[in-house]
Formats: sequence, C-alpha cells, structure tokens
Amino acid sequence: MLNFVFKNQTEILFGKGQMSEITSRLPEAAKVLLLYGGGSIKNNGVYDQAMSALTGVEVVEFGGVEPNPTYETLMQAVATAKQNDVNFILAVGGGSVIDGAKFVAAAFNFDGEPWDILVKGASFSNPLPIGAVLTLPATGSESNGNSVVTKKATSQKRAFSSPTVQPQFAVLDPEYTYSLPPRQVSNGVVDAFVHVIEQYLTYPVNAPLQDRFAEGILQTLISEGPKALSEPNNYDVRANVMWSATMALNGLIGQGVPQDWSTHMIGHELTALYNLDHAQTLAIVLPAVMYVQRDKKAEKIKQLGERVFGITVADEAQQIDQTIKAVQDFFESMAVQTRLADYQLDEKAVQEVIANLEKNGMTALGEHGDIDLAKAKEILMLAL
Repeated sequence: MLNFVFKNQTEILFGKGQMSEITSRLPEAAKVLLLYGGGSIKNNGVYDQAMSALTGVEVVEFGGVEPNPTYETLMQAVATAKQNDVNFILAVGGGSVIDGAKFVAAAFNFDGEPWDILVKGASFSNPLPIGAVLTLPATGSESNGNSVVTKKATSQKRAFSSPTVQPQFAVLDPEYTYSLPPRQVSNGVVDAFVHVIEQYLTYPVNAPLQDRFAEGILQTLISEGPKALSEPNNYDVRANVMWSATMALNGLIGQGVPQDWSTHMIGHELTALYNLDHAQTLAIVLPAVMYVQRDKKAEKIKQLGERVFGITVADEAQQIDQTIKAVQDFFESMAVQTRLADYQLDEKAVQEVIANLEKNGMTALGEHGDIDLAKAKEILMLAL
C-alpha cells in the first residue's frame, strides 16, 4: 500500500428532511449566494424547501449553471457574488452546480485571470465557504475538492482541486432524486461506476480493504442502478445509489492505491468538443481503455471479473474479454451507449480529440503515464 494522508471535512446530512439543518451550519450574518442550474429545483419543490430553510437569511440567487458548467456563465456568477458582497455559497443541484460553486468560491478573491486556476494551477487564497444540497448523485462533488469547468470560447474542459473549496456540509436527501429524468439517472450511475474503476482498475499494491470497498460500491451500483430506472420512487434504491455515488469519490477508496483517470481525461475532450454528456464519454472510452491496457491491468481486470461480475474461466484472455464485455453490457443496460458511432461521431472526431489532448498537454495519461497520443488514438479508434 502506498503512503497517504486522508481527511474528509464534509459533514454529510443524509436522509429525509435534512434540509432543515442547513441554517445552523451557516456563518453569523450570512449572506448566501444560492447557486443552481436550469430551474428544475423550482418545479420539484427543492427550491421552496431551500428558501424555507433559509428564512431570515439574506439570499442572492444565481441560476442557469449548465451541465458541464462553463467558465463564461460562472464568471457572471462571480460578478454577482462580488456585487452583492456574499460570504457563503449554497449550491443546490448536481455535480455541475457544485463544481461551479467551487470555481466561484476560488475566483471570488482571486487577483488575476481566474482561468489560470484551471490551466496553470494558479494558487488562490481565502475562497468563499460552500455548502451543498445534492439533487443528482453522480460526481461525488458534494464531498471532495474537485471541480471541472468548460471554456466555450476555446473548447477546453479543465479541472482543479483544492481541499479549501470542499463543501463544509452536504444535504443528501434521496427524495430529491425522484423527479430526475431517466437519462440523468443513467448518467449518474455510470459516472459513479467509472469513478470507482479509475481508482481500482490499475495494478495490485496489496490494499485489500480499498479493493473490497471499491467492489462493494460497484456491486451496489450494478444491483441498484437498473432499479433506479424501473422504480423511480423507491426510497431505499435511491438512497443506495446516492450514497454509493458519494462514496465513489470522497477520497476513501483512492487512498494508498495507484489511480488511472485516463478515461476521464480523454472523455473530457469529447464533451468539450461535441457537448456529449460526461457519462456518455466515459461509457465510450472505458471499455477501449481496458482492452488497449489489458496486459498492464490484467490482474485487476481478472479480479473485477471474478469478484464483481462472477466471471470465472480458466483462460485468462477469455476472462479479460468477458469482463470488458460485462462492463460494456452494464452501461448499455443503463441506457448509455458505448460507441462513438452511436453519437454520430467518426474518425474526424478522433483526430480532433487527439489534437485537443495535445493542446492541453494530456500526452502521458494513465497510472503508468504510458498513454501517449498514439495510444489515445488507438483507444478512440477501437471505440468507433
């Protein structure tokens, strides 16, 4: 097991009615920027519950944060926050809104061009504190310091991470997910699944507890994900999916083990260029990554096949092939297609993604740093 330092500062408020607890977590004389997305929270009652919980608190609203939040929109939110001199951000939504809140928090007191936080790793200080109300379980953003932002002007999707922008608290009420469209449910389950895979499917370092944690999350998602589509108002199913998505990327299962993230980095370029859903890009790229990297990932692919999918065959090549197919079939069972052609993309798209990877310096991806541009092209061509 590798060395690590682990601390998760987010207080999780899990279950029905936990929205009522948020006011007690705010600073004195709180002036809150309420950040949300396209307005669905005003149709499903979450907005009204939030405003009721914030009775007596000064609130400034900013709506319209997109899926795959854009730098352009978030800079408008920064301007609103500054104009109103807020001192806290409450992000109500899915991972995109929470990611956006982290960027707004970091940019609020930043002296310079805020895009540098994402492309140059520019340091920032004194970010605004954040709380989150999760409505779409997927990214785990509610209990980590990660943020991904897209700049429309340059078709770049870049990330930054800092514990200083990790939410102080997060409300996880499974009932808030009942009204999600099936596509968002599917995407959330696939996203959480791939988050686990990126931290699990590398090479053995004698970390059996992390492996078993990861396998438990994967098994839960495989069991409960399809049920979330067929039984949208099943509280227990929604609770299990929501908690699995949080646990997939709150830092716990990644401690002391190598991590990959090549699927995400390649997938980000597909989203930046063609506006595919994040989870759609992961479902396209991951099976091809597994196939191209099968020799270096062989032990963990076989372990995944046996422990998670129950695949036990004597021939190693067959076991690996069947495991890759099982992953692909799971994505398809969640109604997320797994080929570039399914999204009307062809070899031209492959070339454009490779050009973007090169432009953004993504030329040594994976746990071994051996996925160069040539290998990335091989992966994408296999995903056609």
